[in-house]
Amino acid sequence: MARKPNRRVSKEGEKVRVSFRRNRASRPRPNDWTQQSRETDGQIDSPTSENVVAKGEMSRRRTVIVHDDAADRPGLHQGIVVTMSGRYADVDDGVRIWNCTVRRILRTRLIQGRHPVTVGDHVRFTVEGECEGVAQKGVAKEGVIESVDPRTGQLCRRAGRRIQTIVANVDLAVIVSSAAEPPPRINLIDRYIVSSLVGGITPVICMNKIDLDVNGYAASLLDRYAHLGYRTLRTSASDGGGIDDLREVLRDKASVVAGQSGVGKSSLLNTLQPGLALRIGKVIEKFDKGCHTTTTASLIRLDFGGYVVDTPGIRSFDVSDVPRQQLEVYFVEFIPFVPTCKFPDCTHTHENECSVKAAVDRGDIHPDRYDSYVRLFTDQTD
Repeated sequence: MARKPNRRVSKEGEKVRVSFRRNRASRPRPNDWTQQSRETDGQIDSPTSENVVAKGEMSRRRTVIVHDDAADRPGLHQGIVVTMSGRYADVDDGVRIWNCTVRRILRTRLIQGRHPVTVGDHVRFTVEGECEGVAQKGVAKEGVIESVDPRTGQLCRRAGRRIQTIVANVDLAVIVSSAAEPPPRINLIDRYIVSSLVGGITPVICMNKIDLDVNGYAASLLDRYAHLGYRTLRTSASDGGGIDDLREVLRDKASVVAGQSGVGKSSLLNTLQPGLALRIGKVIEKFDKGCHTTTTASLIRLDFGGYVVDTPGIRSFDVSDVPRQQLEVYFVEFIPFVPTCKFPDCTHTHENECSVKAAVDRGDIHPDRYDSYVRLFTDQTD
């Protein structure tokens, strides 16, 4: 039976037990008797008693007071995070952009995530005063983020031992690949699709540089995803092809544009809304990979309605936080065959009389999609 969190309410707010930061934890045994014995040639009296710090789970936590009525507190501003840089965030309140830090107690409560605040978050913040070291008239004040509203659609990946939320509160994920320079990577597209579905986001597959598709492979790849029920787009930032279709997809929506480096995400946005002047890079011919030109995610408000988040290119996308037994749900073509597998706990990787593997052999499931599933199941990155 799961233990309920230790939560108590006081007049000042709700008391919650949270984990210590690792660099603040003290040693369980502060006295090193072995070292002292060596330094004194063993001539040291044995201690008659010793207090040992408890090693229980609760001993590695501390109590903080949380105000759940943040929305009702006077002096709070509301806004949306447009960029993040370390512990600092630019927050748009609809009138101006505020440079904000994150209240330490908020970082402590959300320590299990790599970033407690991310682009797209709806936050509440206070204005604390002049910038540090400056008290001149007309100098912009800075804010402190006090609370983060509950998130809806979010795109996440695993970064080390923690989950990194790349963007929050979006409806669509436009997964951009390119017909060439660099060539499309099916496994990476499928990883983005799985992460989008897990986060409650509708994936849209966009094939850019379609004018370079000389052998028709990219077009056939898009047809494959369209057959599975996904919305697909064919675009070309160089000649403007498909830009109107992309504009209609993004209109009045909260969206994120994601994909590997060099596929032309920033170029598409520059073509979509002239005047953005986003930096663009070139593909390294030796490795046929793009350079990391966009280094941080940034939220862009669209003149025709809605907003879009431009994200840095990612060559490897780890979604190992998705439970293996649930992975089959995010491959829509697997679903009709799963109930007829011989074993109820079939992993569709090595078992005999597996209906999914039989469907691959018959051509009902494309081998590339099955390969993506196996790679995800075995935690292999491309």
